Amino acid sequence: MRKLLSIIALFCTLGAAAQFASPVKFTVKENKVSDSELELVFTGKIDAGWHVYGTDIKDGGPTKAELTLEKQSGVKPKGGLKGKGNLHKAMDEMFGMEVSYYEGSVTFVQAFTITEEKYNVEGYLTYGACNDQNCIPPTDVDFKFEGTGKPSPTAASPKGEEPQKGVKEDEKKVDDKAAETLVEEEAVPEEAAADTVATDSTEVLPFEESGDAAGLWTPVISELKSFGEANANTSDKGLLAIFLLGLVGGFIALLTPCVWPIIPMTVSFFLKRNKDDKAKGIRDAVTYGLSIVVIYVALGLFVTLAFGASALNDLSTNAGFNIFFCLMLLVFAASFMGGFELTLPSSWGNAVDSKANKTTGVLSIFLMAFTLSLVSFSCTGPIIGFLLVEMGTSGSIIAPTVGMLGFAIALALPFTLFAMFPTWLKSAPKSGNWMNCIKVCLGFLELAFALKFLSVADMAYQWHILDREVFLSLWIVIFALMGAYLIGWIRFPHDEDEYDEMGEVIVNHRTGVTRFFLALLSFAFAIYMVPGLWGAPCKAVSAFAPPMSTQDFNLAKDDVVEAQFVDYEEGMAYAKQKGLPVMLDFTGYGCVNCREMEAKVWTDPEVKDIIRGKYVLISLYVDEKTALAEPEVVKESDGSETKLRRVGDKWSYLQRVKFGAQTQPFYVLLDNEGNPLNTSYSHDEDIQKFVEWLNKGIENYKK
Repeated sequence: MRKLLSIIALFCTLGAAAQFASPVKFTVKENKVSDSELELVFTGKIDAGWHVYGTDIKDGGPTKAELTLEKQSGVKPKGGLKGKGNLHKAMDEMFGMEVSYYEGSVTFVQAFTITEEKYNVEGYLTYGACNDQNCIPPTDVDFKFEGTGKPSPTAASPKGEEPQKGVKEDEKKVDDKAAETLVEEEAVPEEAAADTVATDSTEVLPFEESGDAAGLWTPVISELKSFGEANANTSDKGLLAIFLLGLVGGFIALLTPCVWPIIPMTVSFFLKRNKDDKAKGIRDAVTYGLSIVVIYVALGLFVTLAFGASALNDLSTNAGFNIFFCLMLLVFAASFMGGFELTLPSSWGNAVDSKANKTTGVLSIFLMAFTLSLVSFSCTGPIIGFLLVEMGTSGSIIAPTVGMLGFAIALALPFTLFAMFPTWLKSAPKSGNWMNCIKVCLGFLELAFALKFLSVADMAYQWHILDREVFLSLWIVIFALMGAYLIGWIRFPHDEDEYDEMGEVIVNHRTGVTRFFLALLSFAFAIYMVPGLWGAPCKAVSAFAPPMSTQDFNLAKDDVVEAQFVDYEEGMAYAKQKGLPVMLDFTGYGCVNCREMEAKVWTDPEVKDIIRGKYVLISLYVDEKTALAEPEVVKESDGSETKLRRVGDKWSYLQRVKFGAQTQPFYVLLDNEGNPLNTSYSHDEDIQKFVEWLNKGIENYKK
């Protein structure tokens, strides 16, 4: 099941090796507002499915849009950088904060007041961009403008001057503060600032030396591709998982008291109505099943068309929506446990049923199927509601339709099979208390998932009422109580009494074998989560529980493999000296899927032994903000120039130029000359596949 959060991928998430093509294209122009005022306007066109983060991201979050001035004379910033466009705000679970981002297009505007007749301004805009699977490292848009203007009479106004008309005093202070931040480098002499900018832009590869380091930056994209496709999860697998999720939901709904008893009645109706033509009876039953498929697939299409995958993904991380969905699941849980019945107005079902009786042919059968959908809502509604949110927030626009197809197939299959093989009805389980048991267990599950959505809102508002240990405590209690219900220690209003041959109520009835094993699993799962109260990872619930950072009491030791080097040339030199192959890890400090790979795959004993004993591990953080000794201007493959200012810029450039990729996590196995030993590897938590990938690299290194 794909988690909701994942809904929006954070900085540096999973990716597959691919030739780099920027998903965001910025243009910058100067706009003269008046003789004494100008604006720098950055206009970005964002590819479908991608988004660019706004200007108001707090420290510790993803890369925000911000302006850096390297040179300025004759102008003074007026306020801070402003963003315009299709702005979205959503809760980000990883960082526990609300983030803002733009989709489709964005315009960033920085206003300046002209203070001298001649002006010169030079610098760069930094932005971050992500889609639901990948992110790019912080990217710069350089600019340089000069011109003439008329100095503003207010540029040198005394401090005691009244605020500008229409501007509040506190807003003016904020603007002044923003201006001070932008001109922190103003005190640096222009000559010194000019010395820090590299003027040689003829070299395609930076930092290349004449000794052993020569060739380490040489592109190996074709060599990497010669090993085959990169090891990574694909969207096809995601859609298959969504289809299977819908299929499971359909089979569960099938076994509820609202659906199962209707099956023999419906099949018998078709067969008796066409007793002289058995083939026609089977055709009617098949048509009935297909009608069910059409109805629920249409529901999936409606959800997609009404909201769109992007809007649903925004809702999934919205605090208000998560509170609403938590309350809705609590209502569904109470209904499943027998507190009350959730039903659609009876007039709806009666109207459709009456219409079905007055019509004939395919339309009559379709209306009968629609009647089933209405009368079974009290059981299927909560399941469908949960599934649609899960599917709609998966990031794929066709996910709700694919999921509802699986749900409808599972729901419709028995009607067709029992019509084709009517003798199977005699051996089918009879209606009874076991169906209510399924409803109650679903109520427990709805209750557990309600806490998941409340957790998102809790982190958004910083209530700290549902930190990790509290969340796990509640889940432990919920699944322990479900086990107690299955074993027979707890009973709910809809549970029927059992009677003996004399008509007396059986107080100490026997527990069925199936219920016993289900209770065993429920108790075992509750016990499994207990060590999590002291910091154990509990990987099976890591997709639902709050992050480990919210844990107050943690006794678990960090078992993640640590990198030997965080510098490419140093690590390669050491590996050559020791005669060992290199595992190159392109990662990021805020990369969610990088941490998942390290926690779920690298902690495996076999994986740890191979990485620590047979490789030199070099981790390169593409979001490392440490400044380079000297900025470097380099040429991209398309002929454009890029200025590298930070250490992370250097590693990001290495990844896309040498390996033709720009998403993280991204793993490459290299020999001592910088040549690949196997295909690249991205986010795939199949431990055995990762072990085979590592071993293949060692085998090729020895050759």
